[in-house]
Amino acid sequence: QVQLVESGGGLVQAGGSLRLSCAASGRTFSSYAMGWFRQAPGKEREFVATITWAGGSSYYADSVKGRFTISRDNAKNTVYLQMNSLKPEDTAVYYCAAPESYYGGTDQSKYNSWGQGTQVTVSS
Repeated sequence: QVQLVESGGGLVQAGGSLRLSCAASGRTFSSYAMGWFRQAPGKEREFVATITWAGGSSYYADSVKGRFTISRDNAKNTVYLQMNSLKPEDTAVYYCAAPESYYGGTDQSKYNSWGQGTQVTVSS
């Protein structure tokens, strides 16, 4: 398994930006995809974005497409989530996750390592 530690959450006004970071350890970081998920109060955890092992391809939930950007720095064992034009409905605990195999995708069941989460609150 992989150990994951998120950081960068906080309180921001609508229209603002935040960048989340997730530091990984315990497995060769460049050998697997990474994903970001979020869970809003009273809702199920949902997929946000994923990026392939080399960073050459990424995929986003429709709700964040065009506003969020996932990226990774394999030399630093870190994946990022740049969040722009934030909306109150983006308020949630954000989790980074690593899949059991090299491929992640949107299915949470494919991910077996999770961070502790970081709170993002967007005020209107």
